[in-house]
Amino acid sequence: MSTTRVAIAALLATAFSAQAQSISEQPYPGTIVLKVDATNTAQQIFRVRESIPAKPGKLTLLYPQWVPGNHGPSGALNQFAGLKVSANGKPLEWKRDTVNVYAFHIDVPKGASTVDVEFQYLSPTDAPQGRTTMTNDIVGVQWQSVTLYPAGYDSRRITMQPNLTVPAGWQFGTALETASRNGDEVAFKPLDLEAMMDSPLFAGRYFRSIDLDPDGKIPVRLNVVADSAEQLEATPEQIAPHRAMVQQAYKLFNSQHYKHYDFLFAISDEFGGIGREHHQSSENGVKTGYFTEWAKNEARRELLPHEFTHSWNGKFRRPADQNVPNFNTPLQNSLLWVYEGQTQYWGAVLAARSGLIKPEHTRDLLAATAARYDNTKGRDWRAMQDTTNDPIVNARRPQGWNNWQRAEDYYSEGELIWLDADTLIREKSGDKRSLNDFARSFFGVDDGVNVARHYTFDDVVKALNAVQPHDWATFLRSRLDGHGPGAPLDGLARAGWKLVYTEKPTGFLKAQEDLSKSANFQYSLGFSVGAEGKLEAFQWDGVGFKAGLSGGSTLVAVNGRAYKAELLRAAVTAAKTGKEPINILVKKGSLYQNYALDYHGGLKYPRLERIADTPDRLEAILQPLK
Repeated sequence: MSTTRVAIAALLATAFSAQAQSISEQPYPGTIVLKVDATNTAQQIFRVRESIPAKPGKLTLLYPQWVPGNHGPSGALNQFAGLKVSANGKPLEWKRDTVNVYAFHIDVPKGASTVDVEFQYLSPTDAPQGRTTMTNDIVGVQWQSVTLYPAGYDSRRITMQPNLTVPAGWQFGTALETASRNGDEVAFKPLDLEAMMDSPLFAGRYFRSIDLDPDGKIPVRLNVVADSAEQLEATPEQIAPHRAMVQQAYKLFNSQHYKHYDFLFAISDEFGGIGREHHQSSENGVKTGYFTEWAKNEARRELLPHEFTHSWNGKFRRPADQNVPNFNTPLQNSLLWVYEGQTQYWGAVLAARSGLIKPEHTRDLLAATAARYDNTKGRDWRAMQDTTNDPIVNARRPQGWNNWQRAEDYYSEGELIWLDADTLIREKSGDKRSLNDFARSFFGVDDGVNVARHYTFDDVVKALNAVQPHDWATFLRSRLDGHGPGAPLDGLARAGWKLVYTEKPTGFLKAQEDLSKSANFQYSLGFSVGAEGKLEAFQWDGVGFKAGLSGGSTLVAVNGRAYKAELLRAAVTAAKTGKEPINILVKKGSLYQNYALDYHGGLKYPRLERIADTPDRLEAILQPLK
């Protein structure tokens, strides 16, 4: 593109941005009626009709771009199709904006008071197209995918009246309130656009709703959809820790910020996996076996407490730079290390406190996290703070060198920072105060209020100082903007534990390897081997990297014998007392090539080890609150 055309494009973008930011303080006149037909599960097509009150003149309709809870511009415009617009029964031409392709311009004719819109949302039919939201047995309605809305108005001041047609006999869960149901046609009560977008729906042929707070005044439900009736079969012993999770959250935050809370929970090998927060609900999707293979799937049980925590952290208390007027105004993610990082921490803690995950297994998961970030070479050039930009920079696309590029590390490295803060508060207060106190004072304010309350970095620092005086601004900035060496592991030491490596993995982490059909050699050979011998998770400057290995490769043989995980483990162990390199045969594309791995350090797997004569603050952190 020429310099002149670049300049013109920039001016147009600026002009449109200014127009988009010109938001009326008045409510949008009238109620938009939205009708979604989700019955075509065979072809995975949502059919949408909208009646939008309008006046003669110019009207711009927007398709949502910045998806709530996804932290980036991930609106599925590529799956939007078949747009037709009419008024008074006559078709109207529409024109897509050439700068902002999420905007559609319409000239409303004289005498028209309503614009009628119809289109389709085409759910992916194959994994490379995106996340599947419709199968023969499950439908997930994310309203941002099936809605156009008028530009120039605050989304909180646009009134919507959503309607949904579900397949015959199906049941559903949602935070929306039902006005009426006539057969398979459901009308929901009117609400503002932001609240509607924040209230997705899961419907299923196989459905079960489990009351997670039978004695509570505010309903909390686990709405389960699945590939088969068998997958819904939860025993009382399995339901009990989910109920304990709710009570432990209440004891932690000492508040509720919803009229009712609905977990939308899909157990499926076909419906797309998900973990996405909403104020009065959450979308959660796992593979089959959550209940039927209970012991095997323990590590997956952090998902629900994580998303539940978001009702307080991320939805009620929300970063100030995410306070935007509509779904086409860019979000800023500078505080995701609070929004997601502290949620990651409380998700792990609540899972342990409720019994969803055993405390000793929580320690194993923490060891895996500590080892990962202690060996993240990308920390040399990219601070953790910068990873809060990753939802926009990378949008969760696959990476060839994650250890060097880094990704959304504000989640789990953020968890380590908040463990550091928790143990520091405990140490300085003589174990009289903790991050529990911060949670109550920061997230627990305004009990019963479900309108977002925004915060800044300074607000976080002020709240920490109110719990325990300290130079919290320097504490946080040094960990957010620093480069190591190594991960922020002071919290582990203060908790009475240290990261070590042994020649055998813990039983729990070994079970996770087996479940994922992978073999972890990251801290020895500098890579993992996935299903069918795929080489992955390379350590930058690790043994494999220095030998010339890269992604897109398959491990074929070890020392002349066909690859098996146990064979490579035996070779690494044998090399510890020998001088010969480990020889591997690798296939990349059509090329077969031999590599010599000159490594003699033995197998290395992370675990936590107690530091003698120190208080076990980690045990105290994971204990259920009374």
